[in-house]
Amino acid sequence: MTTLEIWLTALALAMDSFTVAIAAGLLLKRVQLRHFFTIAFFFGAFQALMPLMGWAGSVYFYEFIEHYDHWIAFAILVLLGVKMIREGIQGEEERHFDPTRLGTVLVLAVGVSIDALAVGISFTCIGMDTLAVIAFPLLAIALVSFVMALGGCFIGSLVGNKLRFPVEPLGGAVLILLGIKILCEHLM
Repeated sequence: MTTLEIWLTALALAMDSFTVAIAAGLLLKRVQLRHFFTIAFFFGAFQALMPLMGWAGSVYFYEFIEHYDHWIAFAILVLLGVKMIREGIQGEEERHFDPTRLGTVLVLAVGVSIDALAVGISFTCIGMDTLAVIAFPLLAIALVSFVMALGGCFIGSLVGNKLRFPVEPLGGAVLILLGIKILCEHLM
């Protein structure tokens, strides 16, 4: 795998993180660096952790992951999206979807990175057979995902401040559409 291919793979994996980070940023009424860095950190960490897990367990997980990873990502993202839409419609007096809660961030991080397990499996398939060999690709994936998620939070927050309507339904729709996109890509 060439250096260019590594960076392109990292960028491709980071796109889901970027999209979900925009949705999370939409919900934040002001720029909050601590929350942005938390979201970006976990998105980057999980985007690197999942390929590592896929690589490490490729002998055992390959057939299972190949057939079900897209369904898991789809279910997580759709369930969170529906929750966001429902809470956004309930009104201001009801509790809103909070993308800054650690549990929410972890679930989102898993949802956007679960398809990266297959990338780790592909590392094994192309002969990347030692941790030293996959260390740079994992670092590149983590770095690009972190930067893209951080940028997504900023963009979402800036746009969210300009909107004068509840953005939870919009963020929920983004998560649902991302889940559908992941499912369609794997089924076709």
